[in-house]
This record gives sequence, C-alpha cells and structure tokens, in this order.
Amino acid sequence: MSDRKNMKLFALNSNQEIAQKIAQAVGVPLGKLSSRQFSDGEIQVNIEESVRGYDVYIIQSTSFPVNNHLMELLIMVDACVRASAHSINVVLPYFGYARQDRIASPREPLTAKLVANMLVKAGVDRVLTLDLHAVQVQGFFDIPVDNLYTVPLFAKHYCDKGLLGSDVVVVSPKNSGVKRARSLAEYLDAPIAIIDYPQDDATRNEGYIIGDVEGKKAILIDDILNTGRTFSEAAKIVEREGATEIYAVSSHGLFVEGAAELLDNTKIKEILVTDSVATKEKTPKNVRYITASELIGDAIVRIHERKPVSPLFAYNKKK
Repeated sequence: MSDRKNMKLFALNSNQEIAQKIAQAVGVPLGKLSSRQFSDGEIQVNIEESVRGYDVYIIQSTSFPVNNHLMELLIMVDACVRASAHSINVVLPYFGYARQDRIASPREPLTAKLVANMLVKAGVDRVLTLDLHAVQVQGFFDIPVDNLYTVPLFAKHYCDKGLLGSDVVVVSPKNSGVKRARSLAEYLDAPIAIIDYPQDDATRNEGYIIGDVEGKKAILIDDILNTGRTFSEAAKIVEREGATEIYAVSSHGLFVEGAAELLDNTKIKEILVTDSVATKEKTPKNVRYITASELIGDAIVRIHERKPVSPLFAYNKKK
C-alpha cells in the first residue's frame, strides 16, 4: 500500500461508475480534472492537480460516442505528457475499434492498428484492457498490453447458481467463438456446442448446431453484445433443438439499435454482462450486470507494485 502514494487515477467521461469502483478496489481516490466541449464539439481537458513524477492511470472505455471518448482520451494523455507524468497507463474496460482487426476484403483499413498507433504516439506507456475482441490486437501495440479475461467471473456466477455439469451446455453462437465457449465449459464441467451457418445464408435463418443441446440448459456466450441479433437468432435455434432453458453472457453490453426490444422477445432467461460499458441505451428486462472493477483494480495494483499479472490470466484453469 505504501508504494501507491506515487499513483494517481483519473476517470474520463465514458464510464464514471466503474471508475469509482476501480478506485475503491485500488484504494486510491480519483484525481481531479475537468473535461468540457466547446460549442463546435472541440474537447478541452484540464488536470486540476499535479501529476509530475506520478504513475498515472487513465480509465476510459472507448464506447458510444466512440470518437468523442477516444479523442478525449488522447487529449488527456497529451496533457499528462506535458505535465511530466512519470508513466501513463491507459485502462480500457472496453476497447472500441478492436473489431476492425484484419483486412477481410480489398482496400479495407486496419483500424485497430491505427488506434493503437495513435495511443502509442500520444505517449501511452502501457494499456490494460478487458476481453479484446481478438487477442492478436495486443500485437498492434509497441508497448505492453495486459488483456484481462472475464470468463472466471462468469464461471463463478453460474457455479453459484448451480448451472454446471452435464445438464448444461455452453453454446458458441458463431464458429469464431469456440475458444471462449470451451473456456467457460471447462470451468463448468459442461460440454460445448457450436452454431454454424451456411456460407450463402445472408439472413442467418438456416443455422444448425454442432453438438447436442436437447434436454439441456444452454448458455450462449459472446464477447460483444451489440444489436442483440446474434443472441436472438441463436436462442431460436437452441430452443428449436430442444434446450430446456436459455441463458446468455457477454463481456461488453452495448445494446444498440433496439437490442433491448429484440432480446425481450426471446426465451433467454438471463443476460449477463460486465459493467465495462455505461450504455445510455435501453437494456433488456432480464439483463444482469457483474462488475469487473475488482479484477481491473487488482491488475492495476499488481502493475504498479511490479508484481506478476499472470495469476489474473487464469483463462483455462479452474481456481
């Protein structure tokens, strides 16, 4: 605890609630700053206390409005550089633009790499984030990146509810999420299933299941809950194939474009997400939030005290 006197935490405007919880977990109060917009949309940030010689941790999710929050973060980093902070560590509970991690067709940008370059060029020394859309995004940064996993948090929740064993099946609603589904399934001692779609099925109505869900409680798992369409279609398919109960879990809940209404019309009993995003959108009636603040706070303390962060990466190991 004594070493934390050289640490300062600041929260920008994307998610004040999780920032307060992280500060409480770390045991350091949030620093004072002001951030405002001029009438034309320009952002101005003022740090209202000295950061000279301090290790600064800036908490900001680049969620909606993504570009405003990203620009606010870059401006804050520049302010810390010019105020002679010893190190600048960015805490991204949700990293927007991470989905643009590859060039899938001609003349597409690699935007995740662009954003990584912007952060590094601005003066960031380290990034701490939560469940990147693709783990290879860590390699886009020329600085250390710690990517924390939410699966152990979700596993504890379901174990406490008694959702484990052979009566449960963890379902990946798309074949790209198999690793995530397998990791949760290992914690729950449950089998997995995968929903796949024909290549030419633009409407995604002809999905089929690889695995068995009949007579089981199905847990759908994904990393980003955006419009809700993936979970909605997957719920119809597992219900059709005989699942007795349906649950859904996602690391980041964006809930855009009427996701709440869409998901409220499904048979999903509970939708579990972390508090990485403070959405202003309407959320489904059955959504339940689980905080990632203690996990992130623990990681910040370990980084600052130069202790291993690897014990927090128990992605495929039971505690």
